[in-house]
Amino acid sequence: MAGHSTPHFQNDAGHAAIDIGVREFMCVGANPPQDHPHVYIDMGDDDQKVCPYCSTLYRHDPTLKADETRPAGCLYIDKAA
Repeated sequence: MAGHSTPHFQNDAGHAAIDIGVREFMCVGANPPQDHPHVYIDMGDDDQKVCPYCSTLYRHDPTLKADETRPAGCLYIDKAA
């Protein structure tokens, strides 16, 4: 993903799984101040990976864009940016 920003995802609603359109991303847990350390996750050749902090299961779905999630609304947007 050189030359691109790494998308960040959050799970305020406590979904068991979130489908995303990328294999490299950051998980922030919930929105601040309930977030956990922002952890970089690389799925590699796998189609899913669990966040070691919040246990959210992220599943790669190539039909989604980098800023799309299923369920919707799990893209984290830093309000300070």
